[in-house]
Formats: sequence, C-alpha cells, structure tokens
Amino acid sequence: MPAKTLPSPFLTREHTALLLVDHQVGLYTGVRDIDTLELKHNVVGMTRALLALKIPVVATTTTERMWGPMIPELTEALKGLAKIERTTVNAWDEKRVVAAVKATGRKQLLVTGISTDVCLAFPAIAALADGYQTFAVVDASGSFTKMQGELGVTRMVQAGVIPVAYSNAVVELLGDNAAPEAEAVYNALGMPFVSLVYGLNQYFSQQH
Repeated sequence: MPAKTLPSPFLTREHTALLLVDHQVGLYTGVRDIDTLELKHNVVGMTRALLALKIPVVATTTTERMWGPMIPELTEALKGLAKIERTTVNAWDEKRVVAAVKATGRKQLLVTGISTDVCLAFPAIAALADGYQTFAVVDASGSFTKMQGELGVTRMVQAGVIPVAYSNAVVELLGDNAAPEAEAVYNALGMPFVSLVYGLNQYFSQQH
C-alpha cells in the first residue's frame, strides 16, 4: 500500500495537503445527509484552520455554468486562491488538478467533496492508486441521499482511503496545544468548548 512509504501513519504538517472538490452553490442545494449550515461550518472551519497551519490547499469546481460557483463562504476563506474549473466527473482525471497537488510536494491528501460518493470518492481512490495516502473528510462532504453517502464511504474504505472528521484531522495536524497556531486553529474550527477553554486560560493567568 502507498502508506507504507510514508514516515508516519498519522497526518503530519510537512506531508499533508488539502483537496477541495466541487463545493458549489448548486450542488449544496441537493445535499440531504448533513445540514448544509453544518456542512459549511465544517468545511470552512477546517480550511481556515489548515491555512493557519500553512497546509497547502488545492480547490476545484466542475462546470460552473451547470452547478454554479463555489460557495461564497469558502471563496472568502480561501482569500483569492485560484481554483481550477474542470469538466471531468472525477477531479483526478483533470491533469491540472493532479499537477497542482503534485506541486505541493505532499504525499498525504485530505479530500472533501460534494457529493461524497462521487466528487470525494473518485479522486480519493484515484489519488490513492497514484501513491498518495488519502484521507476522506466525511463530515466536510455531503451526498444527495443518506444511502449514497454511506455507500461512498464504504467504497473508499474498501479501497484503502482513511475516513476522518474535520476537527480530528485538524487537531492531529496541530499536534500540540502549546503551538503558536493553536488559538487561530481553534478559533477557525469554531468548536463549542473554545470559549470555555479561553475563559479558563484567562482565569489561570490571573492566578499567576
């Protein structure tokens, strides 16, 4: 398996890149297996957190005249990063996408997509076959039915893709809560306990 050539079974900052596939307005209207506000929170929060960790990001859309532009929340988070518009169903069939990922120099690939069973599963499995260790960020992706999403995850797991959640992937990459990026990362994730943690930090600093 490709993972055996990597120095660690865990996500590491020096080896990881993020591939965002088809987070487009029209496709979001069809998502049924996760609330779209939750989906936006997860993918945007993850993207912001990874940018704070200086993880390279590659973003692609498909046939925008058909499925609309990238969702504005993600466009804003990417801060002008150029996206790759393509026509292929499988993003990995577009040479510009493969070249952009290769240019990062990373061999661990976090992948998200709308839909889970196509836009996430197809490039994740294809990248795996090309020697990348691929991680499917399931809760930063969505499908048009619950069954399609479940079957997509099953297919990926059978192929060797590793399923992860948006927040556990990020904190795995953070690695140390004392890291200088920790505050920016947790703020980006927008997790419910963050305000409590900062309150406790303030309390302890006052005690000393």
